[in-house]
Order: sequence, then C-alpha cells, then structure tokens
Amino acid sequence: MEITNVEAYAVSVPLVVIDDEGIAPYVTNHGRVEEMERMIIRIDTDEGVTGWGEMRVFLSPATTKAVLEDGIAQWVVGRSPFELETFRRQIFIEYTNVDMFFAAIETACWDIVGKVLERPVYELLGGWTAPVPTERTNTPTRKSERTVDIAYCLGILSPEASREHAARAYDEGYSVLKTKAGRDWREDVRRIEAMHDEVDGRLDFRLDPNQGWSLDEAVRVAASLEDAGIYLQYMEQPIRVDSHTALARLRERTRQPIGPNEDTYIPRNLRKLIERGALDVAVVDMTPAGGITALRQLAGIAEDAGVPLVHHCAFDLGIRTAAILHAVTGIPGFTLPPDSVYYAWEEDILTDPLSVENGAIAVPDGHGLGIDVDKDKIEKYRIL
Repeated sequence: MEITNVEAYAVSVPLVVIDDEGIAPYVTNHGRVEEMERMIIRIDTDEGVTGWGEMRVFLSPATTKAVLEDGIAQWVVGRSPFELETFRRQIFIEYTNVDMFFAAIETACWDIVGKVLERPVYELLGGWTAPVPTERTNTPTRKSERTVDIAYCLGILSPEASREHAARAYDEGYSVLKTKAGRDWREDVRRIEAMHDEVDGRLDFRLDPNQGWSLDEAVRVAASLEDAGIYLQYMEQPIRVDSHTALARLRERTRQPIGPNEDTYIPRNLRKLIERGALDVAVVDMTPAGGITALRQLAGIAEDAGVPLVHHCAFDLGIRTAAILHAVTGIPGFTLPPDSVYYAWEEDILTDPLSVENGAIAVPDGHGLGIDVDKDKIEKYRIL
C-alpha cells in the first residue's frame, strides 16, 4: 500500500455564542475567538483507503496549505502509511521544525492503518489504558461504556458570568473547569473564588494565563488562592516559555501545582523540565510534538518520572478530538481529563458528530479513528 495524494482544506467554523449557552467570544490574554480556522488533511492510497487528519492554521490558511501540499507531501507520497515512526524522523530542514505538519499527516496514516487492520487506533496503541471515569473493578469495561472525561474550558469573563458557567459545568457532569487568565491577576483570583464558591468546591480548576504573568504575579495568584483555601489542579504555563529556572523557583514558593504547556512544545524540553524540578503536571499536545507516535514518547518520559500527564486543546474539531481520545485511551500515562471545547462548536464536519454526555465523550469504536467526514460540511465552511 502506498500514499498517492495529500490534500488540505481550510475551514472556518463558528463557536456558539455565550448568550446561546456557548463560550464565544472566548477571551484570552492575547485575543478573542469567535470562530476558528482549521486545516483538514486527507490522505489517499493506491488501495482506495482514505485517512483524515486535522491541525490549526499556521500563519495563514494559504501558508499552511502550501507547506502541506507543496512541501511535506513530497516526503510521504509513494511511502507506506504503515511507516508511522518514520514520518517525523525522516527529514531535517535547517532552521525549521516541521513536526506539527507531519503530525496531521501521521494522524491520517493511523486512521488508514486502523481501517486496513479493522481495529480502532486505541487498540493499536495498546488497548484501554486510560483511567475509567467510574470506580475501578475487576470486571472489564464494556466497549459501550468506554468514555473519556474532558475538562470544560472557559475564556476570561467577569466573576459573575464565570459563576454561571461553573454551575453549568457542574450540572452537566464535568469534574474540572479550565479558565483563561493573564490580563489582571487580581481579577483572575476573584473569578476562581467566585466559581469555587458557586459550586461549593465541587469542581477542580485549571488556570491558564498563556504566559501572561510575571513571576511575582504568579506567586501572588498562588498565595491568594491558598489563603482562600482553593487549590488548583494546576496553573498552566504561568510565566513565559524557556524560563525553567524561574518555573522551578515558582514551584518552590507555592503548593499550587505547576503545569507547563507551551514549554513542552519544544523538543526535549519535557525531560529538561523534569530534571530541573520545574513542573508538577505535563500539559502536552500531539501536533507540535509530531503526532501520536511522538506523544507516546513524551508519555513514556512523564510516566517514568511519575509526572501526571494531560492533553491540551487547540479548538479541535471532530477529527483531532477523536485522535486525542484514542491517544489518551491507548497510551499509558494520561491520568487527567484532556481539555476540550468540543461542546461549543456550532457544527462539526463529521457525518455523525461526537457526543458529550455527563462531562465525557465516548471513544469512537470504529476502525481507525472511527469517524466519517462529511464532505458537504467541509464545503459549507471551507475558506480555501
């Protein structure tokens, strides 16, 4: 079997607005999101089997499409989709890290391999290794019950509006809520306090300023929440990347767990962070890592070090959401619910969209990624 074609489609899909019980505009310390541009990647083979991948737009839709179709495609067309470990290792381009482009193609190859072998991707990765959301027993979990808890994600809102979302998340069965931060550390503290009060401490919280705090501000946030009796699941990337010594100093000064994210996107940084004592939780992402095989490598590093592992959200539509579900299910080491905004899309590009129930998503059990892409929906939202 050989890959015969790589094709990329740029789509822009709106998020449901807050007034309609959605999350748009999703405000962060560096912008706001009301719709998101995504790249959908299709790979065809000489045996008629097609696989699908997905990634965020890099710089612009035209740039991303050109890199995939004119640049990366030449390295994979004519190769077997079963060469999964080679895709991110086979090429060196000076001054450039192309892992994230191989990641989307590699995901599509996993989809193809699963279809050919007639197995879901999570089985190819090792089976059901993710924490079961219900009490563990010696009875194997039935396939129909295989779900993955996800974390409810929320942009920067007022403390009052944040209260409403915390109540909704709790009522809908979520166990953890992640909220953005970084524009005003005092307001960030007030929002967490308001949400914690609204649900009487029955939700865990993740606080993500996207590198938006200085070291002293991060210390103040951590101390203020401790004084209020609130302990986060983790503070995600509280200060700028490549400041491992400062992260280690922050970790020494607080009992709030520290979870670097953007820092884990740089090759070999996860090991360096562990060696420096600069993290309590590793927040990783398959796209900058280079795909599912690269994610498996990171998970091994974290698990060997006894570091909890969680997968990041990048406003993923159904293809990458399915890939994340398979990865955190089949790869040992993922112990915390992945972030997701899947519940907030106006529409997905899948024929049968994934279903979020009681704060969890069932892992697709069909062959490959277990999803079917609706080409009409791609055309509906296509921008390039």
